[in-house]
Amino acid sequence: MNRMSPQGLHYYDLAVTDLMMEKYGFERMEALRRFILSKTHALLEDLDNGLSSFGCQGIFDIWESEVVTGDPRNSIYIRGE
Repeated sequence: MNRMSPQGLHYYDLAVTDLMMEKYGFERMEALRRFILSKTHALLEDLDNGLSSFGCQGIFDIWESEVVTGDPRNSIYIRGE
């Protein structure tokens, strides 16, 4: 597994949790917990999956797809439609 740098993960963690807080009203720690424990975050950590090519909004949309469907691979970003 080719892991993303801690600095890169920190950037995404802050940006995505900001979006979660804005849209869903989560507190910072709750948003961070939900994101870090998600399958989306696990996919993001592995650079071989290519999620780092998406911006923060794209990662947030992938996370939302996971919340709704249970699998981040159902996201239009990953499916490529």
